[in-house]
Amino acid sequence: MGTVFSLDVRGGAPAAVRAAVDEAVAWLHRVDEVFSTYREDSQVSRLARGELTVGECDPEVAEVLELAAEAERVSGGWFSPRYRGRLDPTGIVKGWAAERAALRLAAAGATGVSVNGGGDVQLLGAPEADRPWRVGVSDPLRPGGLAAVVSAAGAAELAVATSGTAERGDHIVDPRTGRSAVTDLVAVTVVAPRLTWADCWATAAFAMGSRDGLRWLESLPDVEGLLITAGDEVRCTGGLAARLG
Repeated sequence: MGTVFSLDVRGGAPAAVRAAVDEAVAWLHRVDEVFSTYREDSQVSRLARGELTVGECDPEVAEVLELAAEAERVSGGWFSPRYRGRLDPTGIVKGWAAERAALRLAAAGATGVSVNGGGDVQLLGAPEADRPWRVGVSDPLRPGGLAAVVSAAGAAELAVATSGTAERGDHIVDPRTGRSAVTDLVAVTVVAPRLTWADCWATAAFAMGSRDGLRWLESLPDVEGLLITAGDEVRCTGGLAARLG
């Protein structure tokens, strides 16, 4: 998936958790093999070329495409599983993969799980009984600095995802034009229970721009957002303050 994954796993029976970590890592590699648009032999690449049908792919391909279609519907088309007219579910795969890996680890008995896929994080449980997971949100305008710190206190599951131009430049496309999104934003961070959706919503809100993106995020249940403009203006959804600390 062109990025680094890290896993922080706490509690549970050591042997069972170690086995689950090995299985989660192997599964993430398998996801990359199936969904990578950089591999000519991946199922998604072959599907895009018409060499395979969805039914001939692994079942996870149909699952991801159905989730991507739902994200496209909820976002009014601002999220798309296509890139410049070609099938490309990259915008949902990384968050989905990290979320599923975290759930596998929790199912093995881990009491605290953090899976970080390229800066997008799925949190389950807690690292210690009296200490919640905390996630630093990078400041896109001040390298090395933090724009905020998100706390998972009181939440059994929480995800934090960021879309923007700081790391990869102008890579987010406006689905209406097929060209790079023209927006006043440099970063959007979304906080939600599950990373699959947090990742999609951050991408969609970024493409919308600060005014429409903030209004749309406010309309989504159990979703909070932090939007930073190129002019260093910070805009937040009404409930975000409760998640900072």
